[in-house]
Amino acid sequence: MFYQLYELNHAALAPYRAFADIMRMVYANPLNPISQTPWGRTVAASLEMFERTTRRYGKPSFGLNDTVIGDRKIAVREEVVWSRPFCNLLHFARNVPSGQAPDPRILIVAPMSGHYATLLRGTVEALLPSADIYITDWIDARMVPMTEGTFDFDDYVDYVIEMLRFLGPDTHVIAVCQPSVPVLAAAAVMEADNDPFSPSSMTLMGGPIDTRINPTAVNQLAKERSLEWFADNVIMNVPWPQPGFMRPVYPGFLQLSGFMSMNLDRHVIAHKEFFMHLVKNDGEPAEKHRDFYDEYLAVMDLTAEFYLQTVDQVFIKHSLPKGELLHRGRPVDPAAIRNVALLTVEGENDDISGVGQTKAAQTICVNIPENMRMHYLQPDVGHYGVFNGSRFRREIAPRIVNFVREHSRTGKPVVKRVIKGGKSS
Repeated sequence: MFYQLYELNHAALAPYRAFADIMRMVYANPLNPISQTPWGRTVAASLEMFERTTRRYGKPSFGLNDTVIGDRKIAVREEVVWSRPFCNLLHFARNVPSGQAPDPRILIVAPMSGHYATLLRGTVEALLPSADIYITDWIDARMVPMTEGTFDFDDYVDYVIEMLRFLGPDTHVIAVCQPSVPVLAAAAVMEADNDPFSPSSMTLMGGPIDTRINPTAVNQLAKERSLEWFADNVIMNVPWPQPGFMRPVYPGFLQLSGFMSMNLDRHVIAHKEFFMHLVKNDGEPAEKHRDFYDEYLAVMDLTAEFYLQTVDQVFIKHSLPKGELLHRGRPVDPAAIRNVALLTVEGENDDISGVGQTKAAQTICVNIPENMRMHYLQPDVGHYGVFNGSRFRREIAPRIVNFVREHSRTGKPVVKRVIKGGKSS
């Protein structure tokens, strides 16, 4: 009943939230002389803090309406080009000038691990000037009716394979964090079948390929608990009146509490500083806080079957690196991958996927030629910095673009740039 109590609490606070928001606007209104006083700003800040800490954050928008190619601003249109009950495939269609040589086509597989695909907004934005970008937009499980059936690890692999076939030959795939395992599995299945639509290159970023290497706090939790413990303690049924009523899920609010508890002191300090910025009428830092937490606090439910299978296969049994992973009852053999170039990217300070866990893909994919593989360790970044932020834009994204262009199957000439920093191998 915990999920039901959470929903009841949220509904019970709704009128208080609305009242607090109204009074905040009154106290923050520049026409109100009290808004110019420290007392007025303190009241407005307190009311905003209450409203923000009790609301449910909806799915953010990507908001990428344009990009810059060369010295020209190009319009970007977001469109759904492929859809299934648990995922939409979004295309960021660029209004490129006619006659321009086509850029490489990249499928970004966003993590299905609590946050929405918009968490990768910075990833998409950095790659848009150089590539034709598609991204998986996973759907909140509590919004999917029970009549649509289940969604498990095998379905995830099938979705990736279907999308690669939909996009056609010479597509490159990037997996960020959690999808590294199912994306590698999809590539192995396609290569074993000599599928002409297998990706030209595969970039795995901060992913748990082998969590036995440098285990983090997340890995230790899975190691210390049995699968039955997770099923008994974190799986709940979606309450009425949500569309997915009675669907067993790992609720987003539980995932969020886990995320925040890992760095609780940082979040407390961030909110304290936010309050002081509001009181001091320091608008820019306050707006940055809102932007970050509007994204960070927006979470989605995961289907119980997918979550439990991922915990079991990736974090408890280590099935992929041990050669024991199955897809639809068939062994997944990474050694079958021969024609897919492999780039692995890690962050030196990653506390979610420890250093070496993603690089393990280079070890298990034994038949990829040496000239088609590369590993890069980015100094001074944590998990988030592997796919977002200034160092990603400056040092990681150009390497991905160069790698993708170098291993395109179209045979077109490659324009290489010299990039300094980090460690490549």
